[in-house]
Amino acid sequence: MPSAASSSDLELLEAWRGGDLRAGNALFQRHFAALSRFFRNKIDVGVEDLIQDTFLACVEGRDRFAGRSSFRTYLFSVARHLLYARYRRRQRDLDVTVTSVIDLGASPSRPLGRREEEAALLKALRSIPIEHQIALELAYWEGMKGPEIAEILGITANTARSRLARARAALRKALADDGASLRLSSVTPTDLDAWAASLRDVVAAG
Repeated sequence: MPSAASSSDLELLEAWRGGDLRAGNALFQRHFAALSRFFRNKIDVGVEDLIQDTFLACVEGRDRFAGRSSFRTYLFSVARHLLYARYRRRQRDLDVTVTSVIDLGASPSRPLGRREEEAALLKALRSIPIEHQIALELAYWEGMKGPEIAEILGITANTARSRLARARAALRKALADDGASLRLSSVTPTDLDAWAASLRDVVAAG
């Protein structure tokens, strides 16, 4: 196998499935920060465990990923499935299109956001429906577009685009209702997108 740095995700995954632990470690390091961002603003404890469980599910699920989509979308699909399984242990009849992380009584694994605006925006994300939160965070922090988000959420690309629009509107309403930061609640949609995207490293650092 070529060096880890030059190997594709699929090459690393297949090598790991074949017993190459160095390939597994390289794949883990490549996507660890993204998975950390995914879980950190949604659960109170166990971020590292869910990250490990996600990678193990990927390497063990040989029949569920044949390389027809990107490994990244497959990885986040698995992460979403494991996150929802965890939530449903708390609330069996969970509706992720209505219920928010705050509704579930969850909070970040540690305080996120050092400035008032950062904390207010992260709280607002946790106060909108979980599917909206995931869609926005994938767009803001992972740079994903409608088709990728659609694949992860198991919906059509058109539905993903409309869901993103509704999610942005819900986020702005949550900021306005909270009143924690006049600056955030009054910015333009473009500025809000840019501000939310800038939190990528804040969340990864935890």
